[in-house]
Amino acid sequence: MSHNKIAEKLQNLQSSAIRELLKHSKMESVISLGGGIPDPNLFDREGLAIAMDKVLTHAWKDAFQYGLSEGNPQLRGAICQLMSERAINCDIDDVVVTSGSQQSLDILARALINPGDVVVVERPTYLAALQVLQIAEANLMSVGTDGEGMIVDELEALVKTSTVKAVYIVPTFGNPGGVTLSEQRRKQLVALAQRYDFVIIEDDPYGEINFTDKTFTPLRAWAAELGNSDNVIYTSTFSKILAPGARVGWLVVPNWLKRQVVSLKQATDLHTSALSQSLTYHYLDGGRLAEQIRLIREAYKQKCLVLSQHLQNELGDHLTFHQPMGGMFLWAKFRYEMDTTQWLQKTLNNGVVYVPGEFFYCNEPDRSTLRMSYVSTTEEKLKEAVLRLKTALN
Repeated sequence: MSHNKIAEKLQNLQSSAIRELLKHSKMESVISLGGGIPDPNLFDREGLAIAMDKVLTHAWKDAFQYGLSEGNPQLRGAICQLMSERAINCDIDDVVVTSGSQQSLDILARALINPGDVVVVERPTYLAALQVLQIAEANLMSVGTDGEGMIVDELEALVKTSTVKAVYIVPTFGNPGGVTLSEQRRKQLVALAQRYDFVIIEDDPYGEINFTDKTFTPLRAWAAELGNSDNVIYTSTFSKILAPGARVGWLVVPNWLKRQVVSLKQATDLHTSALSQSLTYHYLDGGRLAEQIRLIREAYKQKCLVLSQHLQNELGDHLTFHQPMGGMFLWAKFRYEMDTTQWLQKTLNNGVVYVPGEFFYCNEPDRSTLRMSYVSTTEEKLKEAVLRLKTALN
């Protein structure tokens, strides 16, 4: 499928079904399993208030002033410390602060992609990444996923026959699939990038929301072990673990790309809100993030278990899914032919909304799939949502 046709498809989907979905999901009578929106009841209001007080008391001049396009040096230093806890070694000069992961992706697409360049994504993958890459006029190709994440053997077959510019991947607790790339495949992917000289864009918004005792080594860390850090760009955000409204994310970029990324950032918005950056730094400096992440993990893990158990009990004859090990999403597939975009109209009448799976494909959409987010509603409403879905099948 040509990139023009993909763009037209995405625009049509957005302008109709997704807008309708978002409109209905805000109705009080509707239980939303749709948006990947953090639970606001878990926001650390006390910690944020303490941090804001420090900003207004000690750092207010800088917080209300213009700043560096690269970002607040204190915050970048704190991010480096956070990165070391994720097994990634970097220094302040490697970090660029952005207005959330979405801006990171937009800047990277403009910095890396020329019209017609081949970019490979997972099938399925993050819808907004597809949109960004399409605006950059990338030639999108996709490879499949299973319970161990991207099927890297498929990618290897593809790069042998096509010149690939970049691979975009959410390797840990992915959106929408909820699956995690296995360690063996992580090493395989990084080795492929080195051998065939393509760039990996590692998008990691959910890595801290881990329901297990396992650790998952970032691709950037594996690349450093191979002496190949130049081929992996890492992006993450505070939106899922602190406050999405602050709009603070970051990039860890290789030196060869740094100047272009900073120039694009400067041309876009000069810099991320100095107030948001100062607030985030003082929150991190207060030492509350680890406990905040622990609370989020426990709450989301329990909600995930509630949703998955009730889906299995009530709809196990109809749906199959991989049990998420973390993150915010459960990806399900009907055991038989079903168009979940059409079915959505029926479930809306029953007062429950999800995101049809076809929106997450650049090609070969599986219309029998759907994405459900379990984080922003209550456990009781999750149970009720499953019952409403079951009723909508009758």
